[in-house]
Amino acid sequence: MSRIATDAVIDGRYQVLGHLGTGGMAEVYCAHDLQLERKVALKLLHDRFAQDAEFVERFRREASSAAGLQHQYVVSVYDRGEYDGTPYIAMEYVAGRTLKALVNENGALDPARAVDLTVQILRAARFAHRRGVIHRDFKPQNVIVDDEGRAKVTDFGIARAGASDMTQTGSIMGTAQYLSPEQAQGHAVNARSDIYSIGIIFYELLTGRVPFDAESAVTVALKQVSETPIAPRRVNPAVPPELEAIALRAIAKDPAERFADADEFIAALELAASRIPTPSAMAAADAAAAALPATDGTVVTPPAPNGATRVLPPAAAAYVSDGATLPPRPLAPPPDRFRRWPWVIGALIALALIVALVMSRGPGQVSVPNVVASKISIATQRLRNEGFEVAIVRDNSEKPKNTVVGQDPVGGTSVDDGSKVTLNVSDGQPLERVPDVIGKGRREARKALTDAGFKVQERRLPSDSVALDRVFAQSPSEKSQAAIGETVRIDVSTGPERVEVPGVVGKSVDDARTAIEGAGLRVTVVEREDDEADPGTVLEQSPGRGQRASRGSAVTLTVAAEAKQVTVPDVVGRSEKFATSLLEGRGLRVNVEQAPAESLEEDERVQSQTPGADEKVDRGTEVTITVGTFDPDLNPDPGTTTTPATTTPTPVPE
Repeated sequence: MSRIATDAVIDGRYQVLGHLGTGGMAEVYCAHDLQLERKVALKLLHDRFAQDAEFVERFRREASSAAGLQHQYVVSVYDRGEYDGTPYIAMEYVAGRTLKALVNENGALDPARAVDLTVQILRAARFAHRRGVIHRDFKPQNVIVDDEGRAKVTDFGIARAGASDMTQTGSIMGTAQYLSPEQAQGHAVNARSDIYSIGIIFYELLTGRVPFDAESAVTVALKQVSETPIAPRRVNPAVPPELEAIALRAIAKDPAERFADADEFIAALELAASRIPTPSAMAAADAAAAALPATDGTVVTPPAPNGATRVLPPAAAAYVSDGATLPPRPLAPPPDRFRRWPWVIGALIALALIVALVMSRGPGQVSVPNVVASKISIATQRLRNEGFEVAIVRDNSEKPKNTVVGQDPVGGTSVDDGSKVTLNVSDGQPLERVPDVIGKGRREARKALTDAGFKVQERRLPSDSVALDRVFAQSPSEKSQAAIGETVRIDVSTGPERVEVPGVVGKSVDDARTAIEGAGLRVTVVEREDDEADPGTVLEQSPGRGQRASRGSAVTLTVAAEAKQVTVPDVVGRSEKFATSLLEGRGLRVNVEQAPAESLEEDERVQSQTPGADEKVDRGTEVTITVGTFDPDLNPDPGTTTTPATTTPTPVPE
């Protein structure tokens, strides 16, 4: 489809106002919703995808799923439809620019701003993950920042059906610079895959560049799987150590080493952000420093461009303007200098109190934070950020794996700055080999597992090959190890699955076979000669209608077969027409003979038959029937009076 002209009306509802951009899978237009009188963004699939029926169906299904995500940080999906054979989606129109454009224009963002935008993206991810939607294609191109600095994530759910430079049969890989290692390898994705992609975005916001890049998507994907990223502070020294640690954890190769979910990622960012001085606080500190006179006559200037404070000796006193040092000028004390001394004295007293407090704790003494019950990654990050060395000792424990169960020194202890803190970290429960219970009876299997220290979850399922109450599967398998107390699931046979037998008596054998095999049963046919039913008609079935039988078992059908001999029906007293039809229906030939009838009631009625009724004869035998014929001249009406010939007849009036 060529680009849609301005003012064109899509699907009788959306009037195109202009073209917004081109993506990997769609053209995006700004349009006016003529029904609801609002501005919307329209996405129309590229022609090469619109011709793929499977792709289009996925696109429609995922658009419907995304329409259910209504959140302040998610671009809403209003409607979907088709225009000129091309599927489209009507979405919320957000005035702003993409996060990618923001980074391209400004480079690395202020750390506090980077944290704020990342937290907004994570809140959108958290909302979707709780509803079972995995984005699969988080990238700054899919984040729109409005004029008030709010972020909105687009293409939720639709990314699953989106296009990419790298695809694999049955799955969409995503955009190479932001895809997780498991996506790059074609493995299944989950919420932690989205966490990785958001971690890449956070890295880019801090440094102004992505950690992995190359000329081809394949090369980038290989780097995602195998290369270690450059530490953000090597790219941008202004990145705080706390944020560097968070970014590197979010993009760990092993999903288990990343943040467990968006909540944990948000908590780490907010904790780190609380320790980062804001620009206003830094400006206030600089102003305060500039306002304090030096006791030795030196002049303290505002910070230099590199962030350091210049201190000039009296002999070379000069003032600095925009980074340029100008000749010294006379230092005339301001008339109100004595008004400042109370403030100076107050500041000195506060400083003395702080020094006294520090000295009371000993030289270089600091308090050890309590990190027991924290994840090892969080605990290590916190201790190192506060200047401690960290040693780790692992042991089995009932606590979850990688949880800090003890520390030395304990939290709250005063120690020398830079001291070592030893963390006792849980390795989880000790591992034991899982007993092999396949083929055992359910009670024997349960006892073997519980005796070995495992919990048991039983699932009863039908099996065509395993006897009733025998175990035919287990998880974890018998060749693996598992932690004591872990649950082992066993699948116990309920025997072959039982299904309801359909009723087929009276149906043709072909129709009966279709119905029975459709229910998962087999058909066995037994023929029986029957001179009344049509050949091929089901006369009996076993098991009967409504009974239950094991899936795959046989249903026996008794089917009518053409009989070699037939029973002659009794047709005496029947009309000639009925008798002929009945006899021929039994496969017999009919020979009709006439005989006088004594009354009108016997006219055209069968008076006798040969062979007689109920005799067994070969099919095709001729049956002779004698049919009466009433002649009124030979048999006058019984109600008429006969007079002698000599009697004069009574005249009949004309």
